Amino acid sequence: MVDRAFQGQKNSGSAALLRTLWSDTATVFWGDWLDLRVRLVQVAASGLISPLIYIVGFGLGLGSAIDASIKPSAGDNYLQFILPGMVALSSMVISFGGTTFSICGDRLFTKTFEELMLMPIHPLSLHMGKMLAGVVRGMLTAGSVILVAILFTGKVWSFLNPLFLLVLLLNCAVFAGLGVIVGLNVKSLESVGIYNNFVIVPMSFLGATFFDPASLPIALKFVVYLLPLTYTSLALRAAAYLPLSQFPWYAIPVLLVVAIALSIAGAYQFSHQQD
Repeated sequence: MVDRAFQGQKNSGSAALLRTLWSDTATVFWGDWLDLRVRLVQVAASGLISPLIYIVGFGLGLGSAIDASIKPSAGDNYLQFILPGMVALSSMVISFGGTTFSICGDRLFTKTFEELMLMPIHPLSLHMGKMLAGVVRGMLTAGSVILVAILFTGKVWSFLNPLFLLVLLLNCAVFAGLGVIVGLNVKSLESVGIYNNFVIVPMSFLGATFFDPASLPIALKFVVYLLPLTYTSLALRAAAYLPLSQFPWYAIPVLLVVAIALSIAGAYQFSHQQD
């Protein structure tokens, strides 16, 4: 009887903690949303230029020459092959960059970040709230690229099916989480440029956005599969064009584990942040 009562109190305490975490997360997210909602069109269009350049330059420019020599592993032609990669690329860039610059601006310029740190909110909720704002930014921009992909291919369900959107959501969570950690650690906007040049730009080209990593030598394949964007590109491509039997189901737990690990690291950083 005592054990049952103790177990009930424990479950009640866990439920109360989860409710508190969710409430605090929503509070932090709402603060960012109030600023974000007045710039929805700008955010949605901000990451569209680079994918459009790649689509025109690689998909339409080089695509015809590539289609004449090889058949892509997914999609009817090379343009269709790279479109899911462009969705992955745009969501990565905006989720990471938007979150990083948002936190940097609060820390280094407006100095409003100190007020956030003084709030009686769990560090995990601080991370999750900022990360959710980055996820929204990434999904908005990815939605613009998805619209372009539908216009080019006419395949609506390929880019709007639940599996495709789930993988896209996880990708935004991964890079928004990374953006939170970088935003908490950089000392200047120039430092953000260093992270972008040495992490995001190389990943943009090596993350299976323009090629199938199955054709790479073993050494390069090992490097490519260390990048979370690779799993996103492969999964989005399979979700768009291939049957479920050929979907790389391992990509979902990989992205989920990375997102959880970054959340733990972000919560730890928030709990030890001294600004």
